Amino acid sequence: MTVQPVTTSVTYTASRSWLGSLHGTDQTETATLDITKFTAGTHYQASTDPAQPYYRVLSGVPLGKITASGLFGPFDPAASDGRQVFAGVVYDEALFAPSQTKVAAALLWHGVVKAAKVPGGIDPTKVTPSSTGPLIRFV
Repeated sequence: MTVQPVTTSVTYTASRSWLGSLHGTDQTETATLDITKFTAGTHYQASTDPAQPYYRVLSGVPLGKITASGLFGPFDPAASDGRQVFAGVVYDEALFAPSQTKVAAALLWHGVVKAAKVPGGIDPTKVTPSSTGPLIRFV
């Protein structure tokens, strides 16, 4: 009897349809996300594949920094915990285990974003321009 090993690989490609240009993509920063603030189906996708049990924070989700913890959550102009101040967008999808509450992600703070393609949506008129904040131009 011979044993033939079987391997399986799964590849995911991040959708960056929200990205308006490559400008700034070489200057991302690390942001730690507070997953408890994110909504499944809007900000991240839960896995349905038993071979790939990790969830994925979507590329392009707009972020704000939570004042009390220093972690990042989804930008919300109606929030009062710091997330009402736009900090940038998640550049690359970030995988995480369902039990994780903190996840590292790449923060795009400088570049061009197609507002109509942002996961979960964003109203650029609700983003207050700042000379010391992110340098994102919405198109």
